[in-house]
Amino acid sequence: MVEGQSATPKSRLNSKDPYNAFKTWLSERFHSKHVLPSPPQSGPMTWVETWVVKLMAGGINKLSALTVQRAKVPGYYGDGGGLWLQISKLGGKSWVFRFTRHGKPREMGLGPVHTISLIEARAKALEQRKIVADGRDPIEERKAEQLRAQITSEKAKTFEECATAYIKANQAGWKNDKHIQQWENTLATYAFPIIGKLPVAAIDTNLVLKVLQQEVSKGESTVQLWHGKTETASRLRGRIESILDWAAFRGYRQGENPSRWKGHLQHELPARSKVQKIEHHAALPYRDLAEFMTELRKRDGMSARALEFAILTAARSGEVRGATWDEIDFQTRIWTVPAERMKAGREHRVPLADETIKLLAALPRLAGCEYIFPAPRRGQLSDMSLTAVLRRMGQGGLTQHGFRSTFRDWAGETTTYPREVCEHALAHKLADGAEAAYQRGDLLTKRALLMTDWAKYCGAILKTAENTP
Repeated sequence: MVEGQSATPKSRLNSKDPYNAFKTWLSERFHSKHVLPSPPQSGPMTWVETWVVKLMAGGINKLSALTVQRAKVPGYYGDGGGLWLQISKLGGKSWVFRFTRHGKPREMGLGPVHTISLIEARAKALEQRKIVADGRDPIEERKAEQLRAQITSEKAKTFEECATAYIKANQAGWKNDKHIQQWENTLATYAFPIIGKLPVAAIDTNLVLKVLQQEVSKGESTVQLWHGKTETASRLRGRIESILDWAAFRGYRQGENPSRWKGHLQHELPARSKVQKIEHHAALPYRDLAEFMTELRKRDGMSARALEFAILTAARSGEVRGATWDEIDFQTRIWTVPAERMKAGREHRVPLADETIKLLAALPRLAGCEYIFPAPRRGQLSDMSLTAVLRRMGQGGLTQHGFRSTFRDWAGETTTYPREVCEHALAHKLADGAEAAYQRGDLLTKRALLMTDWAKYCGAILKTAENTP
């Protein structure tokens, strides 16, 4: 009710002169200049119904731009045909369309006056009257149109948006931040420049091939990505396939995955094994371990000790660099590597030989630092720290990971330990599923003997090398 009015229409109708009371209220409430018809004698409310009908049919375009501009009093100002100017108590002006649906009054906003002019508001009201005349609900139709627009917008998601969403949805199950960075970097370098801004629904086989067959630099020449950087291209193809599968699952695209290999891209791209010979990590022959261990133990520094520990345990670089003191049980002589640092995502127990225990016991423990092999600033050693030791020793052609191959060659060629024991020592997953099903334990007792023999072998060869003139 407009400010200053104290009586409701119901209370005024209960007065001695309900006709004039209602006429006055309508004039004040809606600022209408219509003249009410004389009340008939057929009943106390019949004249109201008659007036409402006449008002609704009593013409349109009753407001002017000047009236709209000057109107200040809160309330509704009728333009006719269901179009009303609404002024809020705070002075805001907007257009509304009023209509009746199944006997119930409804009100639909058409926009603010500062954005929608009087002429534009009338055009909008005309559209809504046509919808009502056709027996439809303009409010529900607008909601449906907004929903369709939202669905269309969602389906128009770009490949880059889907890639970002896929990584976010799956990164919790990935091993470490480095794996996430590899995904992000390969996509940003090779895929996004070509298909990143395109709708994911538009990605087809030709576009996938355009990514995988793009020209890249290699040395002083340029080659196709698939031919020159086959390993990277193969991983990129798999990542694109995963993202497109996710997009189809979310309803952003339909049809076959254009990045699938089997029965599809294999007809265009040569198999990775035929394009590029697989390069294994450079390994030191186990017969040459004596001289190497002699030189390694002469070197100071945490990186050198970390490399020595990695060799004695046949562990991976990340497992060693991230090792903490609370993972070592000196009483049981076991190092327990948590699942999040293992390639297979499963906890791995490593039996520690006497030589390994002595190495750990000789290391300093820094206050406030949990790492066994801390960096100079007490953080974790970088992934290049062990490689740097090899380079300083003049062994740049070797890799830390290659010493796992050295261990495996020694175990396979000079010992009688079963294959599964050696594979467990390297935390390898057994290729034979049936064999793995029977080997549910981690063969810890047998692995302890194996690692003891390995450490003794290193020590025995080392002594021989030291005694060699």
